[in-house]
Amino acid sequence: MGSFSIWHWLILLIIFSPIILGGLILGFQKKVLIKHAPSGLIKNGYVGWSWTYFFFGWLVPIFRGEIGVGVLHLVLTFFTCGIFQIVMSFLYNKQFMTRMLTNGWVLADTEEKNNFAKLKLRMVSV
Repeated sequence: MGSFSIWHWLILLIIFSPIILGGLILGFQKKVLIKHAPSGLIKNGYVGWSWTYFFFGWLVPIFRGEIGVGVLHLVLTFFTCGIFQIVMSFLYNKQFMTRMLTNGWVLADTEEKNNFAKLKLRMVSV
């Protein structure tokens, strides 16, 4: 009774597979500062696999100020019985940063972090 069987390990592997795959494929979530060029506002941006989205789902866009996106994600998570939330944990940070960087925000962290973000976002330097 006190030991884990192969089935217990298999169930744990299935439960944690999105976290393992996200970390291996995209790397874990890293913070990078972004600045709104016209106003000078600074906020946190993120690159990599979104563990926050994996655990908190549609609340992440709400807390990042994207109310419409959050409501849409809530509806899609409901209609897909949570599958959407797992898939979006792989996509959300890149989509969020793309929206920010195409709306007047620029990378404003150290050169090392900016280069890392450019690599993860597949940005081409001109």
